[in-house]
Amino acid sequence: MIKVSIDPHSGFCGGVIRAISTAESFLTRGEGRLWSLGEIVHNEEELTRLGHKGLGTIDHDGLHTLGAGDTVLIRAHGEPPHTYDVLHSEGLEVMDCTCPVVLRLQKKVKDASSHSQVLIFGKKGHPEVLGLVGQTDGRALVVEDPEQLKAACREGRIHLDEAVELFSQTTMSPEGYKALAAELQEMMTAPMKVHDTICAQVASRHRELETFARAHDVIIFVSGTSSSNGKVLFELCRGINGRSHHIVSPSELQAEWFESAASAGVCGATSTPKWLLEEVASAIRDLQ
Repeated sequence: MIKVSIDPHSGFCGGVIRAISTAESFLTRGEGRLWSLGEIVHNEEELTRLGHKGLGTIDHDGLHTLGAGDTVLIRAHGEPPHTYDVLHSEGLEVMDCTCPVVLRLQKKVKDASSHSQVLIFGKKGHPEVLGLVGQTDGRALVVEDPEQLKAACREGRIHLDEAVELFSQTTMSPEGYKALAAELQEMMTAPMKVHDTICAQVASRHRELETFARAHDVIIFVSGTSSSNGKVLFELCRGINGRSHHIVSPSELQAEWFESAASAGVCGATSTPKWLLEEVASAIRDLQ
């Protein structure tokens, strides 16, 4: 019988726990329909569970279809200032669940933009990144890797002879951020400041996941298809353990993955609920 373990450090981060708990409390009180502006969490299974409780999801273009007094939840990723202006102009109630870590980062980015070029290491189009860029009235430059950084410098979108302040999306790879900062430092001729803005919980999870991936014959990584953090962490697992497999739900498990394996580790992203990890672990045991 294969031994199945769940990574004790996987599961929702503090910001997601706070947003979901706040939403569930509102829905339990029965005070009306609650709409999340964008997916409250990038996990299809959890969205289905919350949908059954009454949580709806709406995009920016759909806000005008809501009625005055309806409640809109700002998820942990945060939003740019313009979004709040739209919500108030539509007469909507705002339940702001922006993660405190993201709120502090937004303030730092806004302050830095008043006197320096702002460069953000992050995923272009990611909700958190859109919120950060919004703090600078669209002036911040976003790059995802050293190659994009070099291209931006060649094209004159970064002025190496002017002060730069570098920030990271909170859920990016710590190693990737270090590499990008080192690359930029070599090219800069003006002062450069690197801000430590990767969430401490995310950074520690990278170290813990490396140990977990090495300790098992097979790794089953569980996350939603649109989870940015999930993509980063799964690649970390696969780089350490070649028998790593990504799934969204237990139905995707394949018995042949566990052939000749003595142990299997189940882990996930900061957007993966604990209950889903437990279901996957149970399903693996049932395959034996």
